[in-house]
Amino acid sequence: MRLLKITAVLAIAVSLSGCLQNDTQRGVAGAVGGAAIAGATGGSMATGAVIGGAAGVFCRDLNVPGCRNN
Repeated sequence: MRLLKITAVLAIAVSLSGCLQNDTQRGVAGAVGGAAIAGATGGSMATGAVIGGAAGVFCRDLNVPGCRNN
């Protein structure tokens, strides 16, 4: 059941990633996704939100493919 939740969250995150146009939008989406994944796996949702938000904000700076501002 936990694997199904993680897979569903990742599928939604990947499908929405093309809609995000700037660092703020990616940061908010990353925070929500991080909290959801942490909650589904029994981790700290606050820690997941911080890590996911940071990943969303800094993905362009780290040259992650598909992560660019329009």
